[in-house]
Amino acid sequence: MANILIVDDDPAVQITIRLLLERAGHHVTVAGDGRKGLALFEASPFDLLFLDIFMPGMDGLETMRHIRALAPATPIIVISGRSITPDAYAEPDFLKMATKLGAVASLQKPFRPDALLAAVEGCLKVSVPEESDVNSGRR
Repeated sequence: MANILIVDDDPAVQITIRLLLERAGHHVTVAGDGRKGLALFEASPFDLLFLDIFMPGMDGLETMRHIRALAPATPIIVISGRSITPDAYAEPDFLKMATKLGAVASLQKPFRPDALLAAVEGCLKVSVPEESDVNSGRR
């Protein structure tokens, strides 16, 4: 299946995502912050990234900027535990902002296992060209 990198500073979130993905047959690598995640990404190819927006050191948006420069086509799913509020005077919707900056999908923590797996499946379908597209020369 896919080679997936999880970049999140919360060990409970790392374990949860890792278990769900490994049970679905994926190979998973985990990094606890943006700098470690970027170093792992530079050292090995990944098919998909999970990226927490709020982490100490290099945050998810900065990490995403570097990853996009290295591999623009690699799908990124951003995750965040910050609440999404309808209050216009509250902090901005960082998940929506991240999708505008290049993330393919976003998940609000806590997320349901089926939502996570559906996001992964959707991203991997988008990133892998259909067999007919490869044979016809389209991508």
